[in-house]
Amino acid sequence: MIRAGIIGGSGYTGGELIRLLVNHPKVYIDFVYSRTKAGKKISAAHPDLLGTLDLTFTDSINSEVDILFLCLGHGNSKSYLDKYSFSSKTRIVDLSNDFRLMQDASFGGKEFVYGLPELNRTTIPSAKNIANPGCFATCIQLALLPLAGAKLLDSEVHVNAVTGSTGAGIMPSATTHFSWRNNNASWYKAFTHQHLGEINESLESLQGDIGEIYFIPNRGNFSRGILSTAYTRFEGSETEASDLYLDFYKDAVFTQISEEPVHLKQVVNTNNCHIHLHKHKNILLITSVIDNLLKGASGQAIQNMNLMFGFDESLGLNLKATVY
Repeated sequence: MIRAGIIGGSGYTGGELIRLLVNHPKVYIDFVYSRTKAGKKISAAHPDLLGTLDLTFTDSINSEVDILFLCLGHGNSKSYLDKYSFSSKTRIVDLSNDFRLMQDASFGGKEFVYGLPELNRTTIPSAKNIANPGCFATCIQLALLPLAGAKLLDSEVHVNAVTGSTGAGIMPSATTHFSWRNNNASWYKAFTHQHLGEINESLESLQGDIGEIYFIPNRGNFSRGILSTAYTRFEGSETEASDLYLDFYKDAVFTQISEEPVHLKQVVNTNNCHIHLHKHKNILLITSVIDNLLKGASGQAIQNMNLMFGFDESLGLNLKATVY
């Protein structure tokens, strides 16, 4: 058994990590740190865990844990690691955007590997520290990586993606308030979303220079999941595109190519990404769907942990969607 610590366990990603780890056969949850809820039962923040986990939040840490998950707001992981130190054997998975870009991957003597298993499967097992990808970034990269791998992203790519309200985190805001979000839809950060940096770096690592990516993120009136539609020029047939994607993901445990159009209920509450391809004239439309809190965050963090410790990649992640 390995010992796990969670920093920032009262939010959505922290809650998902607890739910996954409490049922993981190789992991013992050593502590769940929360500055604002120290001393309170974890079930007070995550009522579904009542009767499942007899732990309280703490404001102290065990620096000797085997794996540390950082579930802090963007920009806070660096300051936390500046303040607290852990043993040389402690591996870290950071769920913020602090270390995802190459320019930020070295910090305080630590080197962070970008943790998208479908891209970096060979480097993740030997990594000490992982920068877990963003949710939009995961969904969009999985849609485009096979084209970059074949060096076929030679024209502009247009991406339109919609995410559930949990993507904005647990702290309420004007655009996550039920009265505003319900029966509503809107876009935000058009063409400038922060996940574009990691998307571009991953695609360029396979192809070199790529065409421009025009990304429009949208807020959906549902709680979890991301549906992304990306389209770009592709001169081959739909069958050739399908063969390309099937070959690229032949060893991917959680990424599947669907012959039928995909929808969110197929993947919500799972660590899966489902992809559908559709050819129109010389344009290839790639639709991808994930659960933003699982494959887009905590599930992928567990997937990375499994690879780092030599466990079966899918251990603790055999989750089933509810489609009705």
